[in-house]
Amino acid sequence: MSAQTVPQGMPSENIVSVLGTARQATTPAMRAAVARLTPGMARVAGYQLGWLAADGREETSDSGKAVRPALALLSAAAAGAPAEAGLPGAVAVELVHNFSLLHDDVMDRDEERRHRATAWTVFGDSAAILGGVALLTLAEEVLLDLHTDAGAEAARLITRATARLVTGQTHDIEFESRALVPVEECVVMAGDKTAALISCSAAIGAVLARSAPATIAALAGYGEHLGLAYQLVDDILGIWGAPERTGKPVLADLRAGKKSLPVVAALRTGGPDAVRLGEILRTHDADEPEYVEAAHLIEKLGGRDWVNAEIERQLTAAGAGLDEAAIHPAVRDQLHELADYVVNREL
Repeated sequence: MSAQTVPQGMPSENIVSVLGTARQATTPAMRAAVARLTPGMARVAGYQLGWLAADGREETSDSGKAVRPALALLSAAAAGAPAEAGLPGAVAVELVHNFSLLHDDVMDRDEERRHRATAWTVFGDSAAILGGVALLTLAEEVLLDLHTDAGAEAARLITRATARLVTGQTHDIEFESRALVPVEECVVMAGDKTAALISCSAAIGAVLARSAPATIAALAGYGEHLGLAYQLVDDILGIWGAPERTGKPVLADLRAGKKSLPVVAALRTGGPDAVRLGEILRTHDADEPEYVEAAHLIEKLGGRDWVNAEIERQLTAAGAGLDEAAIHPAVRDQLHELADYVVNREL
């Protein structure tokens, strides 16, 4: 499995179908879950999920790539069950994902996501925070309302993933005030912040399908490596991504003072260029030319190359674990394709 399999940012027709099917399957169930909320919270959630305009009117806007729901449905199929068996898991992981995005945007003060204003800028901090908590609660309810042992186990899985996500986000914020962060710590943070939920997504359908523990573990391992690759791609896009594709300003992570892996890998090299990079990142009101200089220094110091090599390593590890799992070959192929798409989605 190679990160060069799919042209830049262009999913194959098969993956377009997989992602589209996941979105089509999960949206009605997610709407039904959100309908349980109070009107105010339902409006925040509907806006975040791309169903509503700021004034509450129905509209269709970018609601994300549906990678996590797609993984949940594919993992049920990988276990030999109908993909629909993973639907509650697909809904749950997408709700948790959007909980995290609502809170991330408040904490990072990001004003744009998915090419429109973030929820906190429209509804205020408090409404966005409470909306995120509401989505997290709904995710647990969707699984527990199944009233099955498998549903309860899936709820435990998503609770553990959420706990890791919160830990990762906590460390991400802490790193911003530290001059130096070891690469190893940064990798652990990325695993907690992003890979935890993707690993959960890749296993939760198999859990709901009552698959063998070995199959569940193999799918979770695939998701863990894929999740790390996913975050590494995000780290590159957070510095060099084109705004028209990412929905965020260029150099966004540098302005936010993020100690992402390209930054950490560059800083650890030492020398005058690394010192200069650290100076820029510590200047909270740096001007645009300085941020451009910082991005250049990260590349010069090898930070971008290190991340690209690590993406390849994680992608290879994800594929190796998948090939050892006892799953249907057609589903395995789809999971391979989905992984290739994830790492090429905007690069």
